[in-house]
Amino acid sequence: MSLPKGLAEEVSRNLVMVARLIDEDPEGAYAYSRIALRLASRVAAVREAAGFAAYASQKYSEALAEFRAARRMTGNVDLWPVMADCERGMGRPEKALDMAGAPDVQKLDKAGQVEMRLVAAGARRDMGQLDAAIVTLQSPELASHSVQPWTARLRYAYADALLAAGREDEAREWFAKAVESDKDGSTDASDRLAELDGVEFVDALVEDESEPGTDAEPRPVPEADRVIQSEAIATDEIDEIDELDEADDEDLDDAEDEHDEERAEGSEEGGEGSEEGGDKDAPRA
Repeated sequence: MSLPKGLAEEVSRNLVMVARLIDEDPEGAYAYSRIALRLASRVAAVREAAGFAAYASQKYSEALAEFRAARRMTGNVDLWPVMADCERGMGRPEKALDMAGAPDVQKLDKAGQVEMRLVAAGARRDMGQLDAAIVTLQSPELASHSVQPWTARLRYAYADALLAAGREDEAREWFAKAVESDKDGSTDASDRLAELDGVEFVDALVEDESEPGTDAEPRPVPEADRVIQSEAIATDEIDEIDELDEADDEDLDDAEDEHDEERAEGSEEGGEGSEEGGDKDAPRA
């Protein structure tokens, strides 16, 4: 409302694109947020949107700077948990734990306090304190049977921490509870539970290989196998040709021998005839 109408519309269009892309294309959302930030850097909503776009793109230092700017402009503490998580992303889990114990946490609503608890448990795990992370997540919100927007994520985080600590049976129980409360599929609790149960998923689009005895077409022979088969066939054919050639040579030799014998017999008979009849059988000139 503080911007001129034309500029406000331009900024709004960019913020809408940030919201549309932030889950599927964080880098695209980040690009639109930079345009909005260049146009209206003094608007708290723009700084907040720029912070979330940078956070989704894992640019934690930049995200923290934008969140701090938005907080200064509004005095709102709602961004406190995500600011603490940025500290984790920057490799400073101790700073995140300090923020989890700050007075500002008491000003958060129930959802914000649960989110802060999740961040604190994550910081404990970053520091290798698995048991402390499990204790941090144990809370009235975790034990409650009512399903709230944060219930699935809280149960999932608790199950994951139990599994990391080697408490598989308990982890399976809490992954199952996470599945029950995860109505919109915000976690992969069902996949984790199936993994613990030893269930393997098979892609239905992959065709099964034909079983023996079916009328399925023969499987194509790989190119390399076809080359090998061709060479084998060619070798067999050459061997057969060689055998045929050898047989033909033997037959030819036999035929030539018989022909020579006949010619020799004919010469002997011709000689005897010459002596008796002179030149009677000689060709005419």
